[in-house]
Amino acid sequence: MPAIEAAPAVVLLLPERRRFAGQPLSPTVARALARGDRAPDADAGETAQLQRWFDLLPRGWPLAAITRQRDAGDAAGQAWLRADPAFVRPDMTGARVMAIGDLGLSREEADALLAGLRPLFGDAGFSLSAPDPARWYLALPAGAALPAFSPPEAALGDDLFLHLPEGPEGRRWRALLNEAQVLLHHHPVNAARIAAGRVPANSLCFWGAGRLPDRVRGRVAKVASDDATLASLAALATETAGEGTLLDLRAAREWLPVETCLLESLASAGGGTVQLDFADGAGWTLRAGQRWRLWRRPLVALA
Repeated sequence: MPAIEAAPAVVLLLPERRRFAGQPLSPTVARALARGDRAPDADAGETAQLQRWFDLLPRGWPLAAITRQRDAGDAAGQAWLRADPAFVRPDMTGARVMAIGDLGLSREEADALLAGLRPLFGDAGFSLSAPDPARWYLALPAGAALPAFSPPEAALGDDLFLHLPEGPEGRRWRALLNEAQVLLHHHPVNAARIAAGRVPANSLCFWGAGRLPDRVRGRVAKVASDDATLASLAALATETAGEGTLLDLRAAREWLPVETCLLESLASAGGGTVQLDFADGAGWTLRAGQRWRLWRRPLVALA
């Protein structure tokens, strides 16, 4: 496993900058960013962003097994695939993915939907379970090929069937998904949800196939996040490259709370650094000594 650079004192994990489009920077933060060190653009996307902070051995990104271990503690020794409930909306070209995972299903609703789907997947050799109503799993039989599905971030807003594997293996999963959608479409739970004005769980999203990694190493010692994927990675990280803290602000919709957290982090970091990591690959490193770069004009906007 290659060496990971020492971590900053605080990392702010942020969404894409365009989410804050039109929201002004305060004069204090505009000056701090202008005087800070702008990092070279990194790869964009949720997966690439998390991979900047966690290193796995062997290489890969088997998030189904990683989150399964935190959810149920039984991921070792088997390959897993996420089969999360999803809401798709039919359109002229196919089934557009509107939501994946957290559809607000109750435990009772999830159990009823699973009961209707288990015979289908059982006949295909897969065991379907859901330790959390938002996170469903398929246990893959020994020797099964690990399918290459797109991550949810790529499938959202797109035709779900465009993100299934190609070739004979892909045809098998397309057939399973079609049958699952038929069962879900006719399920009483979804009929009741539609009648109540709630979105139905009318499809599944397959992703994250793989086995539990042997080692997970992080660049920070502490992680503050409600996100299941990030919390699962942090729980498995037995090695860290520093004493820093990663603050997950990817759910932020307003820039002002981000500024407040940024200024508090700068104040608490002392002589350490504060790093901003945006999901679009942009980043800044801020240090106390940069305040003397008086010749730099304040930043007008994030992008």
